[in-house]
Amino acid sequence: MKVAITGNIGSGKSYVCSFFKQIGIPVFDSDLEAKKLYDLPEIKRRIMNRFGEDMYLPEGSLDRKRLARVLFSDSCALGYVESILYPVLNARFDAWAQEQGAPYVLYESALIFEKHLEAMFDAVVVVSASEETRIRRVMTRDHCTEEQVRGRMAYQLPQSEKLTKADYVVVHEEDDEDDCLQEQVSRIHNDLLKRG
Repeated sequence: MKVAITGNIGSGKSYVCSFFKQIGIPVFDSDLEAKKLYDLPEIKRRIMNRFGEDMYLPEGSLDRKRLARVLFSDSCALGYVESILYPVLNARFDAWAQEQGAPYVLYESALIFEKHLEAMFDAVVVVSASEETRIRRVMTRDHCTEEQVRGRMAYQLPQSEKLTKADYVVVHEEDDEDDCLQEQVSRIHNDLLKRG
C-alpha cells in the first residue's frame, strides 16, 4: 500500500514520520528526492534552456535561492519546473516502493492536495497543528519573520480543507508528549495493517 503523509508548513510531518520509521515503515521524503533531480543532466539542461545557464553555480550545483525567487514570482515558471520534475519523482517513488518489504510505505509531501496527487495513494494522513504553533515552529526553524511564514502559507490549501480530505489525522501541538504521538501513529498503523 502507498500512503501519503501531508500537512501545512510547520505541522511537524517529518517528526511524525520518525515515529513511523521507528516501527519499520519506510518513508520517501519527496522534498529531498526532488532536490536531487536538479542534478540529472536532462533536467539540468531543460532548466538552463528555460531560465539561463546562470541558474546553476560555477561548480555545477543549482542556485536554489535564484530559482526560488523566479518560481515564487511566476506561476508559469513554477508549472514548467513541476512538469519536468513530477513525472521523474513519481517514477522514482514507484520504483523505490517496489523495493520495500514493509506492508505499506509513506510518501511525505506538503503539497499532496495542492498538486492533486491524492489519487496515487491508498490513504492520506494529515498532520495538523494550530496556526500559532505552525508559525512559531517555522520562525524558529528557518530564522524568519512571521510575515515570511505567512507568505509561504499562502501557497498552501487551508488546513481545515485538508482535514476534510484526510483518511487519518495526527494532531501535533507544541505541548504534546511523544507518547501521545506514538499512540496516534500506532492507531493509524494498526488500521492500515487491517486494510492491507
